[in-house]
Amino acid sequence: MKKADSRKASSAVRAKENLNLSLMAIPGTILLLIFNYFPMLGIVIAFKDYNPNLGIAGSPWSGLENFEFFFTSQDAFRVIRNTLGYSSTFLVVDLVAGVGLALMFYNLRSRKALKFYNTVVILPKFMSTVIISFLVYTLLNPSYGIINMAITALGGSKIQWYMKPEYWPVILTLTHLWQTVGMNSIIYYASLMGLDESLLEAAALDGANKRQQTWHVVLPHLIPVMVITTILAIGHIFSGDFGLFYQVPKNVGLLYPTTDIINTYTFRALQEGALEKSTAVGLFQSLTGLIMVLITNGIVRKVSPENSLF
Repeated sequence: MKKADSRKASSAVRAKENLNLSLMAIPGTILLLIFNYFPMLGIVIAFKDYNPNLGIAGSPWSGLENFEFFFTSQDAFRVIRNTLGYSSTFLVVDLVAGVGLALMFYNLRSRKALKFYNTVVILPKFMSTVIISFLVYTLLNPSYGIINMAITALGGSKIQWYMKPEYWPVILTLTHLWQTVGMNSIIYYASLMGLDESLLEAAALDGANKRQQTWHVVLPHLIPVMVITTILAIGHIFSGDFGLFYQVPKNVGLLYPTTDIINTYTFRALQEGALEKSTAVGLFQSLTGLIMVLITNGIVRKVSPENSLF
């Protein structure tokens, strides 16, 4: 009884000490419940033949018909292939470019130049996708785009970019990289700020050059952050940036073979009023992402337990 009483007393003391922090967390917790957890009750729509006039409760059950409709449609292979392809490419590109840019920042000794470059590379992340799509259109406009004007000035013929789906994997990848590489690099650069400089000095005294210091000292320091960001990215491998794939290609049907992903597919389903089908696809995305995170984290935990998420 004495041990139980002491545990209760210590819990009460901790609760009192953390009262202010707990009160500060209440607004965020309420918003999380309203916008993230309560809407999850709507998952049941994926298993119903939803009728707006009858509501969710009154709509008849349809079992797995909505999932069957998606997986047997001619669009399923295309959107899953595009989603996985772009997500995998973005994962690798973001990791390599983010770490590379962070290393450049770390080796830059001018504080003024560092602040300027940080601002320049981060700025696109805070731009609206509408603005980014306009900038891309300024470059690719079939008649007066900057790239087409340069091509004609060199004696070539204008390219109808918005009628050529084969060009868009490169265009979308470059646009994504320009928009996100700055913020990704800042995450790794912040980690490098905690690197013990004496390790580099010791490596230099042992005769290590700059490349060897980077490979054997700097990169191992970044591995925990790289693992965490990779696991989180794998959780979104069946998802994608809706704005990038919808706004930038202008939702042109001719480009669907290389620009249509699951997110844009479900949005069009919503526009057509097929709420139950878009819900089914969204549930498939979420469950697949959860499974991918658990599998990846399990692999990391077996190989390097200290770098796993949980």
